Amino acid sequence: MGLILPEYYDPRLDVRTTQEAIKYIRDTFQKELGKEMNLERISAPLFVSKSSGLNDNLNGVERPVQFDMAGIEGETMEVVHSLAKWKRMALHEYGFKPGEGLYTNMNAIRRDEELDNLHSAYVDQWDWEKIITQEDRTRDYLKQTVNAIVRALVDTQSFLRSVFPQLSALPELPGQVTFVTAQDLEDLYPQLSPKERENTIVREHGAVFLMGIGGKLKSGQPHDGRAPDYDDWNLNGDILFWDSVNGQAIELSSMGIRVSPESLDRQLTLAGCDSRRSLPFHRMLLNGELPLTMGGGIGQSRVSMLLLGKAHIGEVQSSLWDPDTVRACEQAGVVLL
Repeated sequence: MGLILPEYYDPRLDVRTTQEAIKYIRDTFQKELGKEMNLERISAPLFVSKSSGLNDNLNGVERPVQFDMAGIEGETMEVVHSLAKWKRMALHEYGFKPGEGLYTNMNAIRRDEELDNLHSAYVDQWDWEKIITQEDRTRDYLKQTVNAIVRALVDTQSFLRSVFPQLSALPELPGQVTFVTAQDLEDLYPQLSPKERENTIVREHGAVFLMGIGGKLKSGQPHDGRAPDYDDWNLNGDILFWDSVNGQAIELSSMGIRVSPESLDRQLTLAGCDSRRSLPFHRMLLNGELPLTMGGGIGQSRVSMLLLGKAHIGEVQSSLWDPDTVRACEQAGVVLL
């Protein structure tokens, strides 16, 4: 995407006050999220074994960080990309019931991420998952859940401004979400790239849930890549808000109703990933041994970035950046941690 450096940038809070505000956002939002969604916090792994099949393959091309471990011979460990599959297994193993769910403070390394204002090799997010019923596997239930997450974000912003009035000049998050499918967007803007379509629709509406990501559209191309073994491509989407500081859409959450045995069977074949059928997680799911769930990830640093009016994700998380980015940010008054 490339680096964006806003003209006449005002960071609003100094570094130490920013750190205080980040803690307030994280404490407040996870409390509001848990209340809205009936979720409880659990501990989560930083790495999993490769043979378990529990790591998230993201778009299918990203390389996980791998290492061996003393005392565990013949096994390769992988730093997680996300916990999409691990959470579903945890719900099963910990005895959660329909309507109950969990969230974790997930940390990951994505070594192949293209670095820019929104993307870092270090990922921190609230990863959540809850058990649903067969009757809940609908777009209406998906939309209800999106609205609950957005309510938690809007309430968090309101509480934040009461504590840090310096942020009151920033635009308020819209409480109304516009729901649109990836195919709708392609039909509306066939001449634009997927990212340009997102910017166009989010600029107009402020808050958008873009549904149906992963499967091929009429053009023969997907809007974006999704691994075939966690979201049902017909029942997923991204929560997008307009970032007025950088003048672009910002994705705060990728989420969805998870694959059933039937949709996993179909999507593995469509994606050319039939070899995964023999992995422990996939065998259990195909055999109907795991609960039906929905879940997603909500970017902690991106939420902080949006609510604090920051121009670069490096202002709200400590990571590594290439020398050109560091130099350009210094010149523009953007303080990277």
